[in-house]
Amino acid sequence: MEAAVANKNHTVDIIDKKLRPIKANEALVKMEYCGVCHTDLHVKNGDFGEVPGRVLGHEGVGIVSEIGSAVTSLKVGDRVSVAWFFQGCGHCDYCVNGQETFCRQAQNAGYTVDGGMAEECIVTADYAVKVPEDLDPIAASSITCAGVTTYKAIKVSDIKPGQWLVIFGMGGLGNLALQYAKNVFNAKVIAVDINDDKLAIAKELGADVIINGKQEDVVARVKEVTGDGAHATVITAVSKVASNQAVDAVRATGKVVAVGLPVETMDLSIPRLVLDGIEVIGSLVGTRADLAEAFEFAAEGAVTPIVQTRPLADINDIMTEMAEGKISGRMVIDFTK
Repeated sequence: MEAAVANKNHTVDIIDKKLRPIKANEALVKMEYCGVCHTDLHVKNGDFGEVPGRVLGHEGVGIVSEIGSAVTSLKVGDRVSVAWFFQGCGHCDYCVNGQETFCRQAQNAGYTVDGGMAEECIVTADYAVKVPEDLDPIAASSITCAGVTTYKAIKVSDIKPGQWLVIFGMGGLGNLALQYAKNVFNAKVIAVDINDDKLAIAKELGADVIINGKQEDVVARVKEVTGDGAHATVITAVSKVASNQAVDAVRATGKVVAVGLPVETMDLSIPRLVLDGIEVIGSLVGTRADLAEAFEFAAEGAVTPIVQTRPLADINDIMTEMAEGKISGRMVIDFTK
């Protein structure tokens, strides 16, 4: 089968890979689609550690073609996801208290185990979340990571209906965060980016206010609109500047939720954190339950991912375009053609 793998030169090779036989608790999935995430770019570049030979991809959707002898949660013909949270240990505090993505033994698709950017993928059956029948599989691929990541981040922000939420970055994650915030959580949303085209899309999707960070003082504008600062901010941008602005833009007792993974460190005023009761929280994708919820909202029409399909042969071009910030929405590799 064809598969996209990271190499030592920090590009992606398309190779012919043979899969091993599945184990009793596993399933074989014939991949239909796999989105390309900024995290794939980090993995390809070795930012989290070198993994040459690893099959990339954690926004995968496909059809189960074979199940192991002990599998009861799936059947042949089910459409399932291949997500970043590939599996946990199943018995630690994190796994049993609803925080399974923080399991210290967690495996991650496309990083510590082979992912979904291939014609076939082996999954641990109990960790492959089913895709609703009435959800388009191309859209589902984006929900598998970008969707569930932003949905969970907004849950973590504890935003209430009518409160102000600022979303930094209107790329593949940001436009989904905006839709979940408006259409599920009923928040008032300020969208921040440095790209006018992405901001125009944000306005079309329902952003109450848009701010171009290159043209306006973001923090001053947020405070002008909200009066005392936002109730919460969500950072999807891979930017130290955006992270610092997100902290400065919240009101006292506000929450700052970090999702993007810039390689720099952010600046934090400890006195401000203490005196204003600011919370800075990291949010790591979402659990299987979060993903099932995110899928359902998308199936109901509350969220519509912006996607473009491309062939696997374009993967290095896609990575370059992503690094240069030229992609609006999500690029999805199509394995059906």
